[in-house]
Amino acid sequence: MCDLSDFKRGQIVGAQLTGVSVTQTAELLNISRATVSIVIITYTKHGKTSSVKRNRGRNPKLSDRDRRTLKIIVARQHKTTATKMTAELNTHLRNPVSIKTVRREIHKVNIHRKATIVKPLITDTNAKLRKK
Repeated sequence: MCDLSDFKRGQIVGAQLTGVSVTQTAELLNISRATVSIVIITYTKHGKTSSVKRNRGRNPKLSDRDRRTLKIIVARQHKTTATKMTAELNTHLRNPVSIKTVRREIHKVNIHRKATIVKPLITDTNAKLRKK
């Protein structure tokens, strides 16, 4: 039913209002009887042919407040690992989240991290050797 266009739904309702039966409407528009019945029932119950709440998806794991808390953690400890950020964030949450969720939320707010390269200190002997 969800693949019907608003125009087709309007045609179904219009046919119903003019007194055409469900079977005749289904044959006329080349749609199943069940689909026609569902559209008509939806129209009579709610007064509209299309649903606004379509394809909403899963609710987000973190709320806006949780995201703000995560931003504060990242700003305060900008050279920490995702594991440590997750552990600190989970102390503030009722339902703990995974490291992957934290990384995904950090990327959504355009904070991208790269691992810092560990550079060895240049000792006096290394400096002398580099000069040669």
